[in-house]
Amino acid sequence: MDAAPPPTEPGVTITLPWLATQLIPSPELAYGDDVAHFGVRWQPWRFFVAEPYVRQSGSVELFVTPEYLAYGSSVGDGWILRTGVRSYFPLIEHGEYLSVSVGASSFVFGGKWGAAYEAGAYALFGIVGVQLTMSPTPSAAPIATIATLRIRYF
Repeated sequence: MDAAPPPTEPGVTITLPWLATQLIPSPELAYGDDVAHFGVRWQPWRFFVAEPYVRQSGSVELFVTPEYLAYGSSVGDGWILRTGVRSYFPLIEHGEYLSVSVGASSFVFGGKWGAAYEAGAYALFGIVGVQLTMSPTPSAAPIATIATLRIRYF
């Protein structure tokens, strides 16, 4: 008798359409120092790739994501680089209809480091969601609270 082949992971590959959609940012609104700033956040670059079903049904991700805010007097003043960890928890239909996330991150903004906490809710297989990021770090006063409309392309 021939032995059955061992189970394998599904082939997850980077395609040109996927790469192109990762360049489309999600809009966000940052509030701090009694002023609101419009911004954008790009899709996080993940260190481990998980299929959308697996991610929304419960997972942990490490991420790096750039952001840009309309802030300061020069174009370079508004850049934020964020690294962190985020956990997803399914609520309805294994997270395909509704899931939530909690996370923590560190960031650099205006040459200063800070820390932040976040919570999010996602629908439609994780494609559309909202995230609220709050930073208690004094150096993050201009971006103490950030609300992001997450549009994720898998």
